[in-house]
Amino acid sequence: MAAHTQKNNKPSKPEGKEAQPLIIAKTPAEEQRLKLERLMRNPDKPAPIPDRPKEWNPRAPPEFVRDVMGSSAGAGSGEFHVYRHLRRREYQRQDFLDKMAELQNKDDDYLEKLEINKQAAEERTAKRRKKREKLKQKKLMAKKAKIEAKNSKGDAEKSTENSEEEEEEEEEKEEKDEEREAEDDAEAPSFIMGKK
Repeated sequence: MAAHTQKNNKPSKPEGKEAQPLIIAKTPAEEQRLKLERLMRNPDKPAPIPDRPKEWNPRAPPEFVRDVMGSSAGAGSGEFHVYRHLRRREYQRQDFLDKMAELQNKDDDYLEKLEINKQAAEERTAKRRKKREKLKQKKLMAKKAKIEAKNSKGDAEKSTENSEEEEEEEEEKEEKDEEREAEDDAEAPSFIMGKK
């Protein structure tokens, strides 16, 4: 009887759970914070995710109408209310069908617009691709022409270049020789300043 030690012989609360203070949320942000805290107390427990509410559908019109309302005289006063409910239900059904048709039209328009945009983007891309290819071909042609021009000039210039290079080498040698001679001809100083 150790578990029944409290007043009125009520069993004590399990020791694993602590009593949580009742906190009343005053703002929506606080309410959300409290919900998150409650979820995070036990992360292993799956969070309840509510199902998406089903769309309202009107009741289908009856296939066989048993109580056909006529315009004959003698209809009871209760028949008007039956007629009113039937009329309201039919108007709701027609409104629903109109809204569904409008949504379908919007979806079709959206898909058509997407297709048009996609086609326009492909056309722009193709046009730019063509322009890039054209520029690439132009550069390749210019490069080929330049190489051909060098090759044709290269044959004629090789002989002139060789002779020019030989002349430049001879001139450099002559300049070096002149510099050496100038250094040799320079007189050594006969006195050094600052020394006695």
